[in-house]
Amino acid sequence: MPDEMRKTFHKDLDDVRRDLVRMSVMATEMMTLAAEALLGGDLALCQAIIDDDDEVDVLCSSIDERCFRLLALQSPMAADLRILAASMRVNSDLERSADLAVNIVKGARRIYGQEIPPRVRGVISLMSDEAVRMIRLAMEAYIEVNGALGAALHDIDDRLDQLQVQFVEAMFEAHGAQALPLQPAIQLALIARYFERIGDHAVNIGERVSFMASGDQPEHPGAARLRARRGEVQPTPAS
Repeated sequence: MPDEMRKTFHKDLDDVRRDLVRMSVMATEMMTLAAEALLGGDLALCQAIIDDDDEVDVLCSSIDERCFRLLALQSPMAADLRILAASMRVNSDLERSADLAVNIVKGARRIYGQEIPPRVRGVISLMSDEAVRMIRLAMEAYIEVNGALGAALHDIDDRLDQLQVQFVEAMFEAHGAQALPLQPAIQLALIARYFERIGDHAVNIGERVSFMASGDQPEHPGAARLRARRGEVQPTPAS
């Protein structure tokens, strides 16, 4: 790639990365506000979050288009190609995380007027905080191309998984005490799952960062299970 083309490529790629950071800020704000709307029974805030998702979608489409254009016109190689490929996947994970915030407020509208028991409220607040923290850590890893932090997100996600278990316990406890009817309990169970899925997207971003840093593509769990059933030995990575 000639020097002038390389300069243009890196400028465009930097623009993509800045917009991904901007999208992450938008998505995490939506997550925080979604928890507030749920716990506060704020229908106007619910609608505002749904409306904000349109801006995330527009930005996501813009990033995708620019990434495809860079692939088609610049033919990047090696590390540049890894960054571009990973950025496209990060774009998808952030957009889906924002969608999950929308799912949370749609669930909040379905249970509008239902009093949420104190213990359930407390765990929801903790899950929201942890989901936001994970996305921020994932984007910190992305910005710094910090493969170690990216890989650590898999273990960090254990905290959100534990909170989901606590949430289910609190919900059964409230339902057993007749403080939470069945239908709202089902909606809240779905909402807890949405927060947990945001954590999964943060882990995905961490895997993209590990790929950016090392060039090693993480193996899909399903592929690992299939190899184990077949008795295959994982090949040693080329040096």
